[in-house]
Amino acid sequence: MTDAMPDRLSNDPRSKFYDEALLDRGIGVRFNGEDRTNIEEYCVSEGWVRVQVGRALDRRGQPMTMKIKGVVEPYLRAPEAE
Repeated sequence: MTDAMPDRLSNDPRSKFYDEALLDRGIGVRFNGEDRTNIEEYCVSEGWVRVQVGRALDRRGQPMTMKIKGVVEPYLRAPEAE
């Protein structure tokens, strides 16, 4: 597997941008210079992230999300030493 990050990635298994193998390796996202841990989906080329909004659910029982525009920098997290 290469260390190149995809342009778009989602942590929702129903999305066509979902990649379980890559998510298992550990992904970090720096958004506008700040490390964020609540990112549901990102797109580097379009410059946006989708984050969960509180604990609200939509009519299908999925978390409500909001799209925020800015500078998106995904990276692979370093494996933790045991």
